[in-house]
Amino acid sequence: MRGLTGKRAIVTGGGSGIGAAIARAMAAEGAEVAVLDLSRERAEAVADEIGGTAITVNVVDPEAMDQAVADAVEAMGGLTCMVNNAGIGSLEPMHEYTPKQWDLLLDVNLKGTFNGVRSAVPHLRESGRAGRPASVVNIASVSGIRPTRGEAPYGAAKAGVIALTMSGALEYGPDGIRVNCVSPGFIRTALTEFAFAVPAYVEAIEAGTPLGRTGTAEEVADVVVFLAGDQARFVTGVKIYFRSHSTLLPSMRKRTAAKCLRRSRPTSSRSSKTTTTREMFANWRTSSNGPSS
Repeated sequence: MRGLTGKRAIVTGGGSGIGAAIARAMAAEGAEVAVLDLSRERAEAVADEIGGTAITVNVVDPEAMDQAVADAVEAMGGLTCMVNNAGIGSLEPMHEYTPKQWDLLLDVNLKGTFNGVRSAVPHLRESGRAGRPASVVNIASVSGIRPTRGEAPYGAAKAGVIALTMSGALEYGPDGIRVNCVSPGFIRTALTEFAFAVPAYVEAIEAGTPLGRTGTAEEVADVVVFLAGDQARFVTGVKIYFRSHSTLLPSMRKRTAAKCLRRSRPTSSRSSKTTTTREMFANWRTSSNGPSS
């Protein structure tokens, strides 16, 4: 029997990157999966591939999340696992973030996770109280405990996700709901390819990585599958870190990596830098997965 047979899961930001890998891995292990994403096209592509349900939603909108989760529960006949993966990121000096950028990063990464938990818990409680093990898996980041320079709002949001996870484990354990989080380091996805175009950056990261390489979305997905399954039935309030570079990388190498990224960005004028930042945030409208989540 496959490890998630009989499970019904929702994956936010499931249309690409880590979220898509999680959706595929959970389906491969027998779960029925609802793929939630800001992009209808991407959600449908992954859902069609795995035989799941595609739902378009902005995780920042609490009412929309309530409806999306309710629609997923109706389509699947219940809910046993909520995976809050949707997120975005950026890399800027702290004082150069605009209030709008700060709000967006906190809204998507932290408020979006809260909205997912809030919308899912009533349905998960029904499963837990009926004797069907239920769980929440939040995708945080090692940046939540040791951020890279330039990640102030992202790191703050992911630290909040970790704290939210711990609170959820305490509050919902009596209802039969386990709450855990996975904190990836630097994971190679379509949205991090810009960094892999800078050889010096990749070399600095890999030089400080115990395994000598960066991680993959599929490796993150495997851990999520474990946490969602019955083999982890006594695991709650746990933070699993992918220690690719962020927690073990010597500070000098980490500074070198950050400098490589800064040097790779346009520096000819203030306007060119601003345009690049705006383009990055505009791209969020077509994908709800950030650099490491």
